[in-house]
Amino acid sequence: MSSALRFITELVAWVAAPWALASHSVLLAVLSVVVLIGLPTLFSTPGDKNSVIVAVPGYVTIALVLLQLVVAVVASWIAWYPAVAVVVTVLAAATVVTEQPRWRRLLN
Repeated sequence: MSSALRFITELVAWVAAPWALASHSVLLAVLSVVVLIGLPTLFSTPGDKNSVIVAVPGYVTIALVLLQLVVAVVASWIAWYPAVAVVVTVLAAATVVTEQPRWRRLLN
């Protein structure tokens, strides 16, 4: 359940961030997707993923997840109708709750 909620929230961040930034700068919109997808792909905690390119401590992985969650929420409030942003906010909150066991494991 945790990984599914996390993945859905990541997808929302990948869509909402460029949507929110496109009216300001297409370059920033593209860069946001590169950062949101690239950082978690490049940096991961050994034992958390099968393939680790650059090993980082657990708190870095947690910070990257939190970055995705914050971007999903903030960008959804900027880019979309409030009703949709409320759903995204609830999704992000549920993700934080379900991620707690994983985060404890990553910090040990």
